[in-house]
Amino acid sequence: MTPQEVLEYAKKNGLKQLDLRFCDIPGLQHHVSYPITELSEDSFQEGFGMDGSSIRGWAAINESDMLLIPDPNTRFTDPFYEVPTLVMTCDVIDPITRQSYQRDPRWIARKAEMYLKNTGIGDTAYFGAEAEFFIFDNVRFDQNQHSGFYFIDAEEGRWNSGREQNNLGYRPRYKEGYFPVPPTDHYQMLRSQMVETMIQCGLNIECHHHEVATGGQCEIDQRFDTLVKSADNMLVYKYVIRNTANLHGKTVTFMPKPLFADNGSGMHVHQSIWNGGKPLFAGDGYAGLSPMGLNYIGGLLKHARALSAIIAPTTNSYKRLVPGYEAPVNLAYSRRNRSAACRIPMYSASPKAKRVEFRPPDPAANPYLAFAAMLMAGLDGVLNKLDPGEPLDKDIYDLSPEEMESVPSMPASLEEALDCLSEDHDFLLKGDVFSEDLIETFIEYKRKNEADAIRLRPHPYEFALYYDI
Repeated sequence: MTPQEVLEYAKKNGLKQLDLRFCDIPGLQHHVSYPITELSEDSFQEGFGMDGSSIRGWAAINESDMLLIPDPNTRFTDPFYEVPTLVMTCDVIDPITRQSYQRDPRWIARKAEMYLKNTGIGDTAYFGAEAEFFIFDNVRFDQNQHSGFYFIDAEEGRWNSGREQNNLGYRPRYKEGYFPVPPTDHYQMLRSQMVETMIQCGLNIECHHHEVATGGQCEIDQRFDTLVKSADNMLVYKYVIRNTANLHGKTVTFMPKPLFADNGSGMHVHQSIWNGGKPLFAGDGYAGLSPMGLNYIGGLLKHARALSAIIAPTTNSYKRLVPGYEAPVNLAYSRRNRSAACRIPMYSASPKAKRVEFRPPDPAANPYLAFAAMLMAGLDGVLNKLDPGEPLDKDIYDLSPEEMESVPSMPASLEEALDCLSEDHDFLLKGDVFSEDLIETFIEYKRKNEADAIRLRPHPYEFALYYDI
């Protein structure tokens, strides 16, 4: 879509406001609004000014001026604002050099796509992410010097089965919430409204359903798209889900593990490489994969521990990545086996459907950084012809202790994941996709503001364990 077509779209639909959106390093979307009269064809070159020093992990105050350049291909009408509003996702550039800002996550994702083309391996990387989430009715939390707590509740939560008032039953059992029909699935209609709104915003939705956990765990699946477009779509996806829930008096979280002793929320990422309209992962090897597809898996597995800091980037992520809750903590690959970190789906024999599903990521990840990092790991495997080893076509959790020792595992904490990223990130620097500055900034931010912040605070359960010691 051209800038002129965007202006015509705004006029035709009677849009009164312009909403520009962009993403910080941790993955939170930000926005700024203008009267629609401030938008002209020149705006797509000249941009709109902003203060980058106020964005987490971005510029120092003495280098804070930034420009937001709207991407006309991302336009849609906001479905929630009362005043008709045009929305566009932006790239961030330096107003002095007119170069893309090196800490803009979207620019990093764009560079990953360019690097793929420059390698000559292929011209398109397709990504399809399955982000799970919880729908709650109430959430309370606080933390200070002398107290700390959280409390969440959901009408659908199995823990409400003994409630005396207004109790109609029909709640999923713990770890048994996969695919029940209503009324056990409380959120069929709410998810349907989410899906219809997503379609209105331009997303291509394949299906939706209840997930394994009680308490309102759900999943809505988008159709795959190119890397940057899929990352853009993931932010729209989260925006629509949160706001649709909010309109109905509900609250949504993409935290990987909000409930103890039930399944957490993952973001399984399907990925493949194409060239000239032809899929390159299809072949006559294991599970119908080509040598390139297997080498791509080799790269994901080799760098998975370093990737973990980016694809599972919170302390809460490592409450999910534990054995026993369908979480892929062990680094292996298999067809069909969901206990492996890399799975080759076998739903279709079509070469166009041949892809790799990487299962450790969770929806707390910044999609631009996560997709770019996974592509870089996979390309490192292809370029260096990395052998993924033998497939593991049985339940990993049924292995003997001796067999388990031969299977590497994901880090057990964010601190360990950050150490792994610090030690293994050369593959991310290829083609200047990531920079040492960005990686150092990311690690420093995560250590100081998240890992250390959690490590230094007493935990409520410590009082149960140790108060009378």
